Amino acid sequence: MICHLSRQDDPRLQNYHHVGDPAWLEQHGLFVAEGRLVVERLLSLTGQELAPGGFVVDSVLVTPAALRALEPGLDPAWLVLVAEPAIVEGVTGFKFHRGCLALVRRPTELLPLSAFAHARRLILLEAVGNPDNIGGIFRSATALGADAVLLNPACGDPFYRKAVRTSMGAVLRLPSTRVDRWLPGLATLRDMGFAIVALSPTGELTLEAFLATLSANARLALVAGAEGYGLSTATIAAADVTVRIPVDPLSDSLNIVVAVSIALSRLGPGA
Repeated sequence: MICHLSRQDDPRLQNYHHVGDPAWLEQHGLFVAEGRLVVERLLSLTGQELAPGGFVVDSVLVTPAALRALEPGLDPAWLVLVAEPAIVEGVTGFKFHRGCLALVRRPTELLPLSAFAHARRLILLEAVGNPDNIGGIFRSATALGADAVLLNPACGDPFYRKAVRTSMGAVLRLPSTRVDRWLPGLATLRDMGFAIVALSPTGELTLEAFLATLSANARLALVAGAEGYGLSTATIAAADVTVRIPVDPLSDSLNIVVAVSIALSRLGPGA
């Protein structure tokens, strides 16, 4: 249903006053999908079981120009609120990307580790807080054949507005979950047949040397940590192998998105 609004205090805009408040959004079970491309991808995923219960669109807020671009593909069941840019910016408090935002219901349940029983490549993140890095990893993981991203409790929110935008909507497509019991979770993945591979500048094997040891059907859980601190001692101790990507001696390490992307590209999506 398309509704044209003329007032900033229209009650249907109430939730949009909080789009810049991630704590409020999470508390109310919502996240923001920003920009036409991300909303178009959300539209293309309607009805797919990418999360327990799927993603449910609460409403979409667009400018008239964005409506003209999106209208042919909009789901008739969605509540689409149309307002002039000045009204929209007055409500949201910022100039958002290409005149389009959606408020989406968060998944109500976490996927259990058993949901990944048939995966070949998993990306595991420890204490990665930067939303640009989280979004970038989801984007690369989707493009390079990873099956899911698993985050420990110290990681940032993959449904944070900037992470969703940076991922170009990949967080909507690629399954993910948070692993509350991190070290036991690594042990569970090993029992499921995954080799736990820690990516670290001090790794015992180079990426190429590790690649030479792999069988065609190897199942890998690649673990990466926050820039600066890297992986914890406990996580490295729990890994089956630590792997490094050789860099110039004057450089201490690679950006985590770059490192994960290189590793996935070289290791492939698995058989």
